[in-house]
Amino acid sequence: MASDREIKRRIRSIKNIAQVTKAMEAVSASKMRRAQQQVLATRPYAQKAQEVLNFLAYLPQNKRFLHPLLQERPIERAMIILITADRGLAGGFNTHIIRHAVHFSETLNKPTTWVTVGRKGRDFMARYGYPIVAEFTQLGDKPTSLDIAPIARVATDEFVGERVDAVYVCYTDFVNVLRQVPVTKQLLPIEPLKPEVKWSPDYIFEPDPETILDLILYRFVELQILQAVYESIASEHAARMVAMRNATDAAMDLIDELTLSYNKARQERITREIIDIAGGAEALRQALEQ
Repeated sequence: MASDREIKRRIRSIKNIAQVTKAMEAVSASKMRRAQQQVLATRPYAQKAQEVLNFLAYLPQNKRFLHPLLQERPIERAMIILITADRGLAGGFNTHIIRHAVHFSETLNKPTTWVTVGRKGRDFMARYGYPIVAEFTQLGDKPTSLDIAPIARVATDEFVGERVDAVYVCYTDFVNVLRQVPVTKQLLPIEPLKPEVKWSPDYIFEPDPETILDLILYRFVELQILQAVYESIASEHAARMVAMRNATDAAMDLIDELTLSYNKARQERITREIIDIAGGAEALRQALEQ
């Protein structure tokens, strides 16, 4: 058994770690609340924009003018936009989304190129030799459309140039503080509205469908990527907050165990010293009697 001095040193060290994880939990909780407000504020607009995109792909006019982003063709090559975090210490957040994306690429069973958003995804893909077309890091906690525009441009250029036949985005969907789900969404080609979904009969385009579609389709694709990044940011902070809370709880449990061991070691040392004193006193008494 370790000495009481060594155990006391370990207790002091673990207390320092617990203070750090407690502070990191508080910081992550503050960031998570702001990110949650951000994602909940933009989610309805992004969902409605997705519905409009699906309906535009379903419009009869598009049979006469098929925009490049609406063209469906056999999938021979695919691209996946992988959204991860720049930092770790978030539990299984990065591991889960990377594993999900890799599994999805394997189910496609097609040559796949990657666009990584976040340092953790980039490092994993580079380490294992996955073909990376572009990488983006350090977007911060409040990215704007200006930060997302280069990502959207890479995806649309690769698709319009027919270097890939489909573009997917893999990200972590924020459900609540305790639950974040890795998901995959088809970004390009834009999927048409399902026939059973009821919608208004038609749109009236001014000045014409070509001009309107050229303007809004790229913007809506950019919006879908931005919303995916927002979802990932909120999920990251929630996962880190929970991970730091678990780390703090584990540290406190370990401190309790070490405190018990310290008390046992201290009691053992005191008992041993008492026995030594008693033995010395007895030896002295016998020596005096002789």
